[in-house]
Amino acid sequence: MLNVSPRADAIELSQAELRDVTSFAATCARTALTLFEDEHPHDPRPREAIEAAEAFAAGGRRGAALRTTAWAAHRAAREATPPAARDAARAAAHAAGSAYLHPLADAHQVKHVLGAATHAARALELAGGDDRSVGEGEVVRAQREAPPGVRAVLSRLPPAPAGGGRVGELMRRLDWALRG
Repeated sequence: MLNVSPRADAIELSQAELRDVTSFAATCARTALTLFEDEHPHDPRPREAIEAAEAFAAGGRRGAALRTTAWAAHRAAREATPPAARDAARAAAHAAGSAYLHPLADAHQVKHVLGAATHAARALELAGGDDRSVGEGEVVRAQREAPPGVRAVLSRLPPAPAGGGRVGELMRRLDWALRG
C-alpha cells in the first residue's frame, strides 16, 4: 500500500488501484488524441504521455518518464490550437500524471483520477461544435468503462471540487455517476 504519512486525511491506495486509475485515464485520453495530432502532426508529446501511462498501467515502473511526458504534454496543451486540441493534450497530460495520485482524502485528488476523462470529453465536445450532448455521452462511456479500482479510489475521496468551468462540470457529473 502507498501512504505518505500517518495523517488523518491519508487513505490507503494499492498499486493495483493506481494502475487501474492510470489505465482508465490513458484509455480516456486516447479517445481524443487524434484531435491534437490532426492539428499538430509533428508533435509527439501527448502520444508519448499516453504511452508512458499505458506502460505503467501494464506493470511498468512509476519513474521519471511519466513525470517528464506529463509535463511535456502540459506544455503542448499551452501551445496548442484550436481549443479541442488543447483539451486533448491536457487529457494526455492528466493520463501520465494520474500515476502520481497522492493517497490523501483531498478533493483535488479527484482531478488526478478523472482529469483525463473529462478533458477528453470536453475536447470531443468542442470538436463536435460545442455540442454538450457529446460531452455527456463521453461521461456515460467513461462511467461504463471505469475499472473497479477507479470506483474504489473515488469512494475514499471527497466529491469533485466546485469550479473548473465546463471541464469541472463534466468532472462532477462523472464523479457522481461513478459513485452512484
